[in-house]
Amino acid sequence: LMHATLKALPAGAALLLVGDVDQLPSVGAGQVLKDVIGSAAVPVVRLTEVFRQAATSRIIINAHRINAGEMPDLTARREGDFFFIEAEEPGDVADKVVDLVSRHIPRRLGFEPARDIQVLGPMQRGGAGARALNTLLQQRINPPTDQFVERFGHRYGVGDKVMHIVNDRERDIYNGDLGVVTGVDHSEAELTALFGQTEATFDFGELDALQLAYATTIHKSQGSEYPVVVLPLTMQAYTMLGRELIYTAVTRARKLLVIVGSRKALSIAVKRRQPRRWSLLRERLAKLI
Repeated sequence: LMHATLKALPAGAALLLVGDVDQLPSVGAGQVLKDVIGSAAVPVVRLTEVFRQAATSRIIINAHRINAGEMPDLTARREGDFFFIEAEEPGDVADKVVDLVSRHIPRRLGFEPARDIQVLGPMQRGGAGARALNTLLQQRINPPTDQFVERFGHRYGVGDKVMHIVNDRERDIYNGDLGVVTGVDHSEAELTALFGQTEATFDFGELDALQLAYATTIHKSQGSEYPVVVLPLTMQAYTMLGRELIYTAVTRARKLLVIVGSRKALSIAVKRRQPRRWSLLRERLAKLI
């Protein structure tokens, strides 16, 4: 992708890369931004002032602690924007997440479950994974009505929160875009959904391009931000736990972050770094100066 981007630039053009090198690396091969910065071949400026939250925000303070390999401050407080609820078993974690999203946070703080609250987890599978949580949250937040369709093992009803998982230039909807189902027409075998200001119609046979999005993975959330993030964290996700993963999840939240899960899993994640990807890009760029 970076190769194609550079090839598309006209002669004499300037390229400005903006990103957070401490977040998860790309899904594909390499770690381009980290290698470009580490090569010392290009000018680098690190932005240090946070505008999304106040400097005293516990989200910001704990994000810095996590990025430094330190455990976040989990002290229980009545007020604030960072909370930790301890639970060990995936089923218990899932129950607490569903209660937080569907009842506790909306009632106490006024956030709308589907619009304002995003559940972000390490993986799709497992008792507290995104798939299981989507089913549970759908049942609680948007229970079945007569306006729904079942396809590819999933039920989509009017009011459901969905994510588009492929790039579709014709519809101007892209991988990771969030929307809400606005209509189900069985006579035409069509579903309509609103993605921001763009309303799109899908044949029932095209619904594999959608998935429920009350919960999604941290990887899918990169580049996005949400008023409220709820992060389920269990030892079932042991192989995926890492500092970059947790740091990415924490920094998606603007107003409130709630971690639900295992203190041990959180400790492992904070201490463990992603293994370095050896692409030799850093070394090749360094030779240019």
